[in-house]
Amino acid sequence: MGLLLPILFGVLLLLTITPPSLSQLPPEIMAPAPAPISPSDLCNGIFLSYEFILGRKIPPNDTSDQPYRFESLLTVLNNGREELKEWRVFVGFQHNEILISASDALIVNGTELPALVGNGTIFGGYPVSDLKTAIQTAGDLKQMTAEIELVGTQFMVAPPAIPLPTNISLVNDGWLCPEPTLQSKRELTTCCKRDASIKVNTTITTKFFPRQPGDLTIMYDVIRAYDQNYLTEVTMENHNPLGRLDHWELSFDWMRDEFIQKMQGAYPTVVDATKCIFGPQSLIYTGLDFADVLTCERRPVIIDLPPTKKDDPILGKIPFCCRNGTILPPTMDPSKSVSVFTMQVSKMPPDFNRSALFPPQNWRIKGTLNPDYACGPPVRVSPTFYPDPSGMPTNKSSFASWQIVCNITQAKTEIPKCCVSFSAFFNDSIIPCNTCACGCVSETRRTCNAESPSLLIPPDALLLPFENRTALTLAWNALKHKTVPNPMPCGDNCGVSINWHMASDYRGGWTVRITIFNWGEIDFPNWFLAVQMKKPALLGFEKAYSFNASLLSVDGGVNNTIFMEGLPGLDYLVAEADEKDPKKKNIRVSGKQQSVIQFSKKLTPGINVAERDGFPAKVIFNGEECLLPDVLPMASGGRRNGFITVLFFITFYVAVFMIRL
Repeated sequence: MGLLLPILFGVLLLLTITPPSLSQLPPEIMAPAPAPISPSDLCNGIFLSYEFILGRKIPPNDTSDQPYRFESLLTVLNNGREELKEWRVFVGFQHNEILISASDALIVNGTELPALVGNGTIFGGYPVSDLKTAIQTAGDLKQMTAEIELVGTQFMVAPPAIPLPTNISLVNDGWLCPEPTLQSKRELTTCCKRDASIKVNTTITTKFFPRQPGDLTIMYDVIRAYDQNYLTEVTMENHNPLGRLDHWELSFDWMRDEFIQKMQGAYPTVVDATKCIFGPQSLIYTGLDFADVLTCERRPVIIDLPPTKKDDPILGKIPFCCRNGTILPPTMDPSKSVSVFTMQVSKMPPDFNRSALFPPQNWRIKGTLNPDYACGPPVRVSPTFYPDPSGMPTNKSSFASWQIVCNITQAKTEIPKCCVSFSAFFNDSIIPCNTCACGCVSETRRTCNAESPSLLIPPDALLLPFENRTALTLAWNALKHKTVPNPMPCGDNCGVSINWHMASDYRGGWTVRITIFNWGEIDFPNWFLAVQMKKPALLGFEKAYSFNASLLSVDGGVNNTIFMEGLPGLDYLVAEADEKDPKKKNIRVSGKQQSVIQFSKKLTPGINVAERDGFPAKVIFNGEECLLPDVLPMASGGRRNGFITVLFFITFYVAVFMIRL
C-alpha cells in the first residue's frame, strides 16, 4: 500500500503537466496560416505578368555603355469568360534592349530576331495564338496560358538593379489594361478587362477570327492539301486610295523546314535547292530530284513575273498575275489593285498529314519608290470562297485561310524617296529640294556640306542633274549677293522630284504648273500624284489641262486631296537618259510630265495664294510622301528686276556651253 500511493501520485502529476492533445486545441490555434493569394487569382480577365529571371554582365567591358544579358518570363493567362483569339501583348522595353529569342511567340510586325526593341514591341503567340477559358477546358492551365521565355541584351542596368519594362498591356481590340503594378522588385503585373462600352456575345463562340481592314491585305489560302505537300494561293490586295507598289518584293520565313517546289504567277529571286540537299529535307525526300525544286531558302524573296509570261502554261495562267510587280490603288483601276500567285509547298515531319497546315511567318512587302509597310502575323480566318473552276454556278471553299494585314508606316527615321521644289511668277529664283532630302551617303559628305541649306537656283537649272548645276548656281547666287558655303551644299539625291510653280494670280482665280522629274533608272508606268492643300484652296479647284485630275476624300476628310494621273498616252514617266544632242552628250536628261492646274476664287474670295494658301501641305508620288521645302518664295524676290536677271542668265548659259564646245 505504501508503494502504491507514490505511483498513483506520479501518474496524477504527469496528467496534470502534460498538454492537451491536438484534437483538444481550439480551431484558431490548430489551423495553419493561410497562403497568400496570387494576383492572378484575383483577376477575372486577362492576367499579364513580366518577371525578370536573371541577368549578368557580358563582354566587352565598357563603362559608358556596358551590355548585360537578361532572361525574363512573359505570362499571358486567360481568366475571363471568352476565348482570347490571336493574343497581342505590348512590352515597353526601355533599356535599348536587343531581343535574341522568344519562345512560343513572334514579334507582330514581322521583325526578325535578333531585333532592336528598346522602344517597346508587340508579341503574338506562335504556333498557338488562342487562349481558351477555364470554362472551356475545366481549368486546364496549359490551354489557358502562354509563357514566353525572353532572352536578350540590355545596356547600363547593372545588378542588383532590375531592368523592368515601363508597361505591359494587351493590345487586342476591346480590352482595357490599368497601369501595371510591382508585385516584387522582379515582377510587373496587370489585369486587363473587356471595355464595357463594347458588347460581346459570350454565349456563341466563333471558330475563326474576323477579317480585319488594312492598307494592304494578303490572303494565304490552301486550295489543295495532301499528306506531304499542299497548294496555296497568295492574294495581295491594295485598299488604300493612295497606296501603291511597283516591282513588289514579298518575303516571309518558313518555320518548319518547308520548301517551295513549284510556283505560278510569281518567282523567287534565287532558285537554289542547296539547303535542301545538305539539310534534313534530303533525308526525308530520298526519291525527289531537287534539281526541279525552286527554292529551299528559309526566307525566300518572291517577285512578280513580266507581262510576257501571263499566258505561259507553266509559269503563268493565273488571274491577276504578271504585271512586273505593279499593284495600283483601287481609285485608279480596281482590276490592277490585286496580285495573285500560287505555290506548291512541301512539308516535313511531324506534319505529314493533310490537316497539318502552318503558314509562314514574318511577312514583309516592299516596292520601288513606294511607302513602307509593316505586316502583322498570319491570322486564321474563315475559308475563302471563289468561283468553281468547273464553271458551275457555285462557290468553292479553300481548305484553310490566313489573313496578313499590312499598313503603311511613317517611321521617324525613314528617309523620303522624293522631294518638292517651289517657285512662283513673282520670284525669279527656284527654292530647290532640301539638302540630302533623300539621304546622303558618307562618301558624298566628304565633298559637300550635308548640313548647309540648299542654294537658290535659276529656273533652267531644274532641267539639269544636280552635278551639272554648279556653275549656274554659283553665278546665280553671286548675282543675288548670296553667300555660298565651302564646300557647297549636297544635292537632294532623290530619284523623283516635283516642281510646284505658281504660274498666275488674278482677280477671278489662279493657276499652278506642276512638273514631275524622274532622275532614276526605273520607268514609272501608270504613275499618280496626290496633293493635299488647305481647304480654302481645294474649294476652288476646277481642272488640270494635261493630267486626269479629280478631288478625292482621304483619311476621313471630304474632297481634301487632288488626285492626278496621266491621260492616255501620257501615263508613262520614263527614266533618266542620255541627251540626244551630241553637243550635250555629257548631260543626262530626266523623264518629265507637266500640267497646269486651274483654280477659281469664286468660293474663296479671301484666299492669299502668294502665302501658304497657294502651296501644298503634302505631296504624294506613287504612294510615297515627298519632302517639302522649309521656306516659300517671297513676293519681293526679283519681280522688278526679273527681265535683267533672265537676260543675264541666258547670256551666261550660252557662254558656258560655248566654252564646252
